[in-house]
Amino acid sequence: MLLIACPYCGPRAEIEFAYGGEAHIVRPGPDVTEAEWATFLYLRDNTKGVLAERWRHAHGCGRFFNALRDTRTDQFVETYEIGTPRPDARQGKAA
Repeated sequence: MLLIACPYCGPRAEIEFAYGGEAHIVRPGPDVTEAEWATFLYLRDNTKGVLAERWRHAHGCGRFFNALRDTRTDQFVETYEIGTPRPDARQGKAA
């Protein structure tokens, strides 16, 4: 079983969590073109390696948080609270 470290509750079983998509995606303003809106809705990085993702501790505290997860191994590198900068996975420093 995979353990995910909720930044609010600590390590918990993966079945308590819900995936929320790629993290740090900024919603465009109301005056965007259709092409820009389509890019926001449908295009994601799909990185092979460490990817910043949004997760929710659905069966726990219910809060959202961000995580760096290696898509090649499915291992969580680091979890961090929403609103904090993305850490640098190679050095453990905020990017």
